[in-house]
Amino acid sequence: MITSNISIIVPCYNAFGTITQTIESVLAQSYSDWEMIIVDDCSTDNSADIIKSYVARDSRIKYFRTDKASGSPSLPRNIGIENSQGEYIAFLDADDIWFADKLEKQIRFMSLNQYDLVYSYYEKMDYCGQRSRRIIRTRRKSEYYDLLKSNSIPCLTSIIRRRIIGDVRFKQIPQEDFCFWLDILKKGFTAYNLCEVTALYREANNSRSSNKFDMLKGYWNVIRNHQHIPLLKSWAYLLTYSIEGLRKYLK
Repeated sequence: MITSNISIIVPCYNAFGTITQTIESVLAQSYSDWEMIIVDDCSTDNSADIIKSYVARDSRIKYFRTDKASGSPSLPRNIGIENSQGEYIAFLDADDIWFADKLEKQIRFMSLNQYDLVYSYYEKMDYCGQRSRRIIRTRRKSEYYDLLKSNSIPCLTSIIRRRIIGDVRFKQIPQEDFCFWLDILKKGFTAYNLCEVTALYREANNSRSSNKFDMLKGYWNVIRNHQHIPLLKSWAYLLTYSIEGLRKYLK
């Protein structure tokens, strides 16, 4: 069986207005040894038709569909992991965009340094695709206790060596990516930042991240109920998380 070096996992729900740009940004990659696994969470628009048109044109693009709508990227991402073949796994949402050299730069960075998990900076854009020049820069290196202070690993910029994932999967909870990275780093791994902008993150008024109070509740649930951080330490981490969140919001 011929396998690709990188499996790109894309959860999709009603993304007919953006999925084309997302797929085209993958097709434009200078690094071509990849498979793109798009998992449709029972979209009710014509997202599936758009995806299937690309599947017919490029055998590296694969289409999966959940049995019923889950309302979260967790199940689609987990389906993607289960059906992936690559040595590395990268995550990309159906409304975000990669720069053409994203994979090439990060794979080189990983290979030269023997890293297992890397990420990078990204730039925000509005829903219509207008770039904002608002660059989100996160810490240069992230270990488990660093990440508890704030999620410095943007999912859309991450690449992870599949062997270190093991049986870790995305949980069906708010801030599922934050919990996923904590579960990985808790095993003793470190994530490293390329420190270059490699992607565009599309902001939407109705995005889950737009409700700051819900984000605090989701963060608290992760560190208390899933990471089992003691109460007093959790309050200290919550304070740091709030400050970091305000700093990111003001950028």
